[in-house]
Amino acid sequence: MVVAAVVVVALGVIGGSAYLYLREWRPDLGDGERYGVDVSNHQGVVDWRAVAEDGISFAYVKASEGEDWVDSRFADNWAGAAAAGVPRGAYHFLSLCSDGRAQARHFLATAPPDPAALPPALDLELGGNCAARPDVEAVRREVDAFLAEVEAAWRRPVVLYVGDDWDERYPVTQDRPRWTRHLLRRPDGDWHIWQLHNFAGVSGIDGHVDLNVLRP
Repeated sequence: MVVAAVVVVALGVIGGSAYLYLREWRPDLGDGERYGVDVSNHQGVVDWRAVAEDGISFAYVKASEGEDWVDSRFADNWAGAAAAGVPRGAYHFLSLCSDGRAQARHFLATAPPDPAALPPALDLELGGNCAARPDVEAVRREVDAFLAEVEAAWRRPVVLYVGDDWDERYPVTQDRPRWTRHLLRRPDGDWHIWQLHNFAGVSGIDGHVDLNVLRP
């Protein structure tokens, strides 16, 4: 029993050390690449000046979801990032229970076009979405409607964050910049943003946050 207890403690220490290492780990950057975070109300109050001083050079801020929900921290995060000199972009979480055009108009009312901002992004995931699962063609029409409305207003392509669960059920073929989730290893292929994990430690943010790399 004593030996077993010692083994359990040792494994706990090793696991804790590995977690702390990975929490602070950042991959080497290629030419022109930079580190960034994506935040929402889940991160609480963010000290954006501390974030900037920790080597974070861009941020995506959750603005809206569906056709009527606004992230409670969006306005503060949007203004705070700008005041700290952190280039920022806004993103919308697409609901499968709402009309794509209505969602686009809600997003645009929350995050109006801003020439100084990064391109807007659309978050496509089944996790955290509503219970509806329309057929593939219906979903494609709603995504296309959202993209058409937002891109006409922003005059730039929307960046697509596509979860693996979404891509398996609703394959995304749109020719848009891709935001790829690939844990701890640099992804192959063509990507614009790489989300490398969701448990990073960044100064100015309590708890965990998503860490990303942006290509030029």
